[in-house]
Order: sequence, then structure tokens, then C-alpha cells
Amino acid sequence: MSFLDQEMAENEVTLLNFWPSMYGMRVRVALAEKGVKYEYKEENLGEKSHLLLEMNPVYQKIPVLIHNGKPVFESLNVVQYIDEVWKDKAQLLPFDPYEKYEAIFWADYVEKVFDSGRNLWMNKGEEQQTKKKNYIDSLRMLEGILGEKPYFGGEKIGFLDIALIGFCSWFYTYEKFGDFNTEDETPKLIAWMKRCMQRESVYKSVAEPLKVYDFALQIRKHYGIM
Repeated sequence: MSFLDQEMAENEVTLLNFWPSMYGMRVRVALAEKGVKYEYKEENLGEKSHLLLEMNPVYQKIPVLIHNGKPVFESLNVVQYIDEVWKDKAQLLPFDPYEKYEAIFWADYVEKVFDSGRNLWMNKGEEQQTKKKNYIDSLRMLEGILGEKPYFGGEKIGFLDIALIGFCSWFYTYEKFGDFNTEDETPKLIAWMKRCMQRESVYKSVAEPLKVYDFALQIRKHYGIM
């Protein structure tokens, strides 16, 4: 093997993903911010590929980043891995230990947004109204953390921004099923989203909201939620 071939082999990057996954969107944005070239493999979660089962035998979930033949999974772990491996561009996590801890803590909190949002669009009636309140409360908590900053990372996009940005593709879905307007409830958060969406790394990496909504309708129909 020539030196060039060896160098190329040592930088092979593959992403296993399923397009509506906000977790996969996180990873795609992080890779784009770093300027990392990678091979994208779309997964059918109803019939998981042999590669996915081999690379993530424990959870059998996406996204999975395969770097030099080695798998990295759980999306926040993947984003942190990307930040540590490709250090020469777009530092995502703060250098300061406490600021780094805070970014990771609130990125973990974003899981509450996911749980609340999923409970919102996968329910109906009176229970759905309770779930809507929980979801909006979680967004307001994050809006308080954002404050007056342009990004959660301060003057530039950072780890927490990337942790949350994939959920923006689902805002329309949550609004339709919850009968509310996100901008009315959390205007600063929507202003943040619009800033992020001006970035090529974001708008080329996240799914179209209407397409996500159609996907959600199919899932509700599958589970008999009409």
C-alpha cells in the first residue's frame, strides 16, 4: 500500500443514519462544521443492515460513526469524538473545564426536549395537552440558558447548539399536533434557530419540516393514533 493509500484508509469516515433522526442531524452538522468528508449510508430501521448490527451490536441504533473501521455511537458521544479528533477547525466544546461541563450538562437536558416532544406528537386528547405543557416548559428552560447570546456557544456555534439544532426540523410537527406556535412561546429560541439555519452546515444537514411531519403522520397511523 502506498503512503497516499494508507493515509486515505486512515481517514475513512462513514455515517450510518436514518434521515428523520434529530440525533443523526447533530452528527451531520458537526461533520460539516469541521469540514470532514464522509460516506453517508441511509439505514432502514425496519430491516437493519448487517453493518449496523455489526458496528452497534448492543443498542442496534443510529447514528453510528465509523472512523478507521472503528464505531462510535450515541450521538452526543459522536459529536464530542468529532470535536476531539478534528481539532484544527471549529472548536465545539469550550476549553474552560466548567464551561465544558455546562455545555455537556445542558446537551444531556435536551433529551428531555426529545421525550416531551415525542410524547406530544404520539398522544392525543387531554393527555396531549399535558405533554404540550411539559414540552413548552423544556423549551423555555433552554431559552433561559440562551439568554441574549446569539448562540448557546456564545458568539459562535458550539456543542449545545449542535445538540439542539436537529430538533428544529421537528418544531412544525410539534406545533401541528399541539396546536401552538413555537415563536409565540419562545421567540428568542426561534431567532436562534433562524441564525443557525443561515449556516450551510445546518441547512444542508437537517431534514425538511414538512417531510418530517409527513413521516410523523405515517408513524401515528401505524400505531393507530388518529
